Amino acid sequence: MPPPIAAVHLPVHDALPALREALAVHGRAVLTAPPGAGKTTVVPLALLDEPWLAGRRIALLEPRRLAARAAARRMSAMLGDTVGGRVGHRMRLDTRVSARTRIEVVTEGVLTRLIQDDRALDGYGLVIFDEFHERSLHADLGLALVLQSRELLRPDLRLLVMSATLDAAAIAAALDDAPVIASEGRPFPVEIRWHPPRAGQTAEGAAAGAVREALARDPGDVLVFMPGAAEIRRTAGLLHDLPRDTRVHTLFGALSQEAQDAALAPAPRGERKVVIASAIAETSLTIEGVRTVVDAGLARVSRFDPRSGMSRLTTTRVSQAGATQRAGRAGRVAPGVCYRLWHEYEHAGLPPRATPEILDTDLAPLALELAVAGVRDVAELRWIDPPPAAALGHARELLVALGAFDASGRVSAHGRAMAGLPMHPRLAHMVLRARASGSAALATACDLAALLEERDLVRGANGPPPADLRARLALLAGDDLREAVAGLPGATADRDGVRRVRQQAQAHRRRMGVPDRAPGDAERAGLLVAYAYPERVAVAREAGGRYLTRGGGGVLLVPDDPLRTSPWLAVAETDGRRPEARVALAAPVDEADILRHFADEITVEEEVGWDDAADSAVARRRERLGAIVLREAPLRNVDPARMAGAVLDWVRRAGIAQLPWPESARRLRARMAFAYHLDPARWPDVSDDALLATLDEWLLPFLDGAPGRAALGRVPYVEALLSRLTWADRAELDELAPAHLDVPSGSRIPVDYAMPDAPVLAVRLQELFGQTETPTVGRGRVPVVVHLLSPARRPVQVTRDLAGFWRAGYFDVRKDLRGRYPKHHWPDDPLAAAATSRAKRRGE
Repeated sequence: MPPPIAAVHLPVHDALPALREALAVHGRAVLTAPPGAGKTTVVPLALLDEPWLAGRRIALLEPRRLAARAAARRMSAMLGDTVGGRVGHRMRLDTRVSARTRIEVVTEGVLTRLIQDDRALDGYGLVIFDEFHERSLHADLGLALVLQSRELLRPDLRLLVMSATLDAAAIAAALDDAPVIASEGRPFPVEIRWHPPRAGQTAEGAAAGAVREALARDPGDVLVFMPGAAEIRRTAGLLHDLPRDTRVHTLFGALSQEAQDAALAPAPRGERKVVIASAIAETSLTIEGVRTVVDAGLARVSRFDPRSGMSRLTTTRVSQAGATQRAGRAGRVAPGVCYRLWHEYEHAGLPPRATPEILDTDLAPLALELAVAGVRDVAELRWIDPPPAAALGHARELLVALGAFDASGRVSAHGRAMAGLPMHPRLAHMVLRARASGSAALATACDLAALLEERDLVRGANGPPPADLRARLALLAGDDLREAVAGLPGATADRDGVRRVRQQAQAHRRRMGVPDRAPGDAERAGLLVAYAYPERVAVAREAGGRYLTRGGGGVLLVPDDPLRTSPWLAVAETDGRRPEARVALAAPVDEADILRHFADEITVEEEVGWDDAADSAVARRRERLGAIVLREAPLRNVDPARMAGAVLDWVRRAGIAQLPWPESARRLRARMAFAYHLDPARWPDVSDDALLATLDEWLLPFLDGAPGRAALGRVPYVEALLSRLTWADRAELDELAPAHLDVPSGSRIPVDYAMPDAPVLAVRLQELFGQTETPTVGRGRVPVVVHLLSPARRPVQVTRDLAGFWRAGYFDVRKDLRGRYPKHHWPDDPLAAAATSRAKRRGE
């Protein structure tokens, strides 16, 4: 006889026949059902007696611990049983199952562990992914692994994916075109009211105003969605003066289970309640009595930046699907109302769905889970969205640094031990390393793991609180929170957070075999943090709280932070800003501990390079830990070729123009450039880029071995340039690009080849009397541009047609020159006059 599955008819009941048939025939299905349809609790119970289940268990995956507990409790109550009987739950550090258990409500990481322990999932006949629209990292991984198990080991394993706001077509396609069953309709209608903030009003102020309006205008209890704990607390503070018959509860993941249960429980008779919650209340939870939802339209998500290697929480706009999910909370038990704190026209601009977590979060846990599962290539699995290659590569590099992978890229014994701990791989590595240092270090590592898994326990009154993690450890160890927080000026402790972290720390200690109250060693916190975040070991750059990390980044302590006197820090958390991130959590670490415990990661390099301050090439021996230079000393008896190479490196960086070219070398280079212009296949290129590319050929042989820039001043640049030519080439260059041209006065005038397509001959006009043809270079092919000069060597005419100038231009110029230079001879017939470089002809 099937178990009772509900006392009232819910919308999902109408979809059960089609769902049973789809699972029996196809073995997989996608179920879409609106909020309040009953899918989370009704569907698992309805499928317990299906013949294909054959007595095996159902695994129901829930994305959040609170939802998992609530679902197990609700189904147990529907069966008249207690949690751990026919319905139980498995979640991190909290398992309640028995031999009688047929339905196991599991959280996402637990499902991954079940598959790793038994790839065939022999004890299970059906895996249900609930609220799959959230697209968490573990849900995507779990689905990919279950699909592989079905394909390779268990074709009889049934698979069901459920959600209220699911992209059903995409999911069905990934499940080999699984049947899609839709449960139509919401139990009760929800009226949408648009309630945007007034100008200058905060989200908290707008939410508090909407709550007051709802309490005055609408029946029932009120559920408020805010993005995170800080906004939840501020909103609750604005509602402190509500009537005594209205209770205000907060609901978010860091609260104690007692506080969460109080928020979920019905209000006492004659009273109303307001529950201010994070996105934890979006799915799989029924908060008794809620008839009104106030939605701030904000969500807090974790974003991973592969360039900085840091994940941080970011506040974003809710998606349209998320807004629909939230509004549905108001229509579960009766017609409801949803106040949306934005304009109706803004709604169309919201993203249709939230970005799947796998696309923008830290993939180190995923990479480790895949390795433990024996998956070396992500292409082996069928993904809804494959993990990004860059982020996955970064994650694998981190796991190599933590020793989770061996030299061949396979998971090591240490990596398997890391995966066996219910924490991020960084923290698991820290705890395992601490175990080798004794019980005090291990106790501290367990406490640190609990601290770093949660949001900071300390809040600053005016700005960020001091960053010292040792003060947070004191909060966990001490009985008097006021006394413990005294070491953090201007800060207060989150009592609920301290209670929750203590519970988590105790669970870690029990797992590692450490007594709950065993003393730790807070002074070792820095070294332990360095184990978890090796790339964030940081050394002080200078006064002012600036540090250089091993990974090469910069971090900064806020003014007046007591840690600013520490020469070394191990940084656990920053705000992720660039170029200098503010340190949020850190601990001092001894240099001696770094040198001892990271000795095998210290590299020694002999560096020869240019030192701008010394204006010279220098040779040094450096000991490095990543970007941090630990020791430095000058190198003696360095190969002169290496020093010369450093000089050339400076030239490459500074540019050819920075060389001290003498005028003779500049003129030669211009002549060679002219020849190259005429025949690029015949002559060498002497442009800046070409000379930089061939420094080893023409400059290196003429360096005298001295390391400083003064050595460049002693280079015979003319000879260096001519070294690129044979003797025959040099003679031909003199014919093709003569350095001087003879003029009728008997002078030898230099040719300026600065413009290869227009060489210039600058000569006083009187020295060309009698010459009718324009001088040429390039073996007569290229007429020069003649700059005719006054006796004071000022240009009076520019021409490439000397004969034309004598015919016409000369007489205009002559009028001016005769007045300005009366002592000079300005003949009526310049072609018949004798050229001269003097003021008057001798004897005149």
